[in-house]
Amino acid sequence: MNILVTNDDGIFASGVLCLAQALQPFGNVSIVCPDQERSAISHAITLKSPVKANKVNFFDTSLEAWAVNGTPADCVKMAVEVILKDKPDVIVSGINRGPNLGRDVFYSGTISAAIEGAMYQIPSIAVSLATLKPSPNFSIVEPLAYDVFETLLRHKLSPEAVLNINLPYLSKEMVKGVAVTPLAMDVLRYQYVGLNDPQGYLCYWLSDHLSELHFEDEESDYYKLRDGFITITPLQLNMTNTAMKAKIGKWFQTAKQSS
Repeated sequence: MNILVTNDDGIFASGVLCLAQALQPFGNVSIVCPDQERSAISHAITLKSPVKANKVNFFDTSLEAWAVNGTPADCVKMAVEVILKDKPDVIVSGINRGPNLGRDVFYSGTISAAIEGAMYQIPSIAVSLATLKPSPNFSIVEPLAYDVFETLLRHKLSPEAVLNINLPYLSKEMVKGVAVTPLAMDVLRYQYVGLNDPQGYLCYWLSDHLSELHFEDEESDYYKLRDGFITITPLQLNMTNTAMKAKIGKWFQTAKQSS
């Protein structure tokens, strides 16, 4: 099995090393990541400047790795179209420092890299860790990632599959299990906070209120993750609202008939 690993935290983030190590028992791992942190860049691609890929020494391992001066989506496009000789059988993005839950799917570079993979008909997985600590100990959760991959990669994922996985920052013994969850789209995690700059002008910063949030829906990704579960949310590429498509079609059909 050929496995492509990418992320949005940059080629030398500890999370990508942990992910690569967890995946090595399952196949041939190649790494293509941004040359610097590209968090919350969503699904941006580079259009008006050249994109370069440089081979790098990846944490003194023998793994083949490239640093790309672009976004996570660029990394997947470059890997599939240019860098790798063989098309990956699966793409795994992460391990992101910080969870990706609910509305985060629209902002996250980690998840967008997985979505880009699915656009090439390659099953793709995004993995995030539920801690905002500056230097988390990823070795604690490497066994969790391994166990999840052992189950997922034993089964045949559909080519357009996108899985959003969040790992609790807990040892294997403390984790309650795996919960397949919906996204809690009603949770407002990031909010603007007004601050005065040194000249006294009011400006705004996005503040992460994750630790202060209260969750009502006990089946949601937010709730289950905080309760000590690994969460998996299957996502889909086709964003067409088929019910609304039919409704709007009828509006214009009626308008045409009445004119």
